[in-house]
Amino acid sequence: MKFYSDIRLLLLSIWLGAAVFFIAVAQSAFAVLPQRELAGAVVGRTLIVLNFGGLAIFAFLFLTSFLGTATVNRFWLWVERILLLITATACAVGQFVFGVWISLKHAEIGRPIDELAADDPLRIQFDMLHEYAVWTLMAGMAAALIAFFVIANRRSAKKTTLADPYNFEKEFKI
Repeated sequence: MKFYSDIRLLLLSIWLGAAVFFIAVAQSAFAVLPQRELAGAVVGRTLIVLNFGGLAIFAFLFLTSFLGTATVNRFWLWVERILLLITATACAVGQFVFGVWISLKHAEIGRPIDELAADDPLRIQFDMLHEYAVWTLMAGMAAALIAFFVIANRRSAKKTTLADPYNFEKEFKI
């Protein structure tokens, strides 16, 4: 059961690491590339990978949360499932709602975003959609981090006896 839990933690860690790395890539792309449009294209493509990877990972983690749960504390099991669903939903909303709206808004503008004035209604809408997408990703990352700690600290619902915490007979029995 420990190996099973470790695999699940590894998958969760991979996505969390990718999400943190995505933030660094996004900031670097806008700092290094000569045109913000190019940076936006790099970030958009990278975000697609992060969101679809997240959907696959969190669907797998949610489905595997139903395996081997006979002795698991039910409350923490449902907390884990809800957190996994929140993260999967954040990936789906980020990709299929905000991603599509941002693409449509970008097509409606028809030229580089930076050419619009800061008070242009299209620029304001684009910036607002971008801000919502960022907050959605952050909420997904926060839920994934909490889920990581819930899975890592999972305890069995069976009561363990800790009469003598320094009794190592069972561990060193030959």
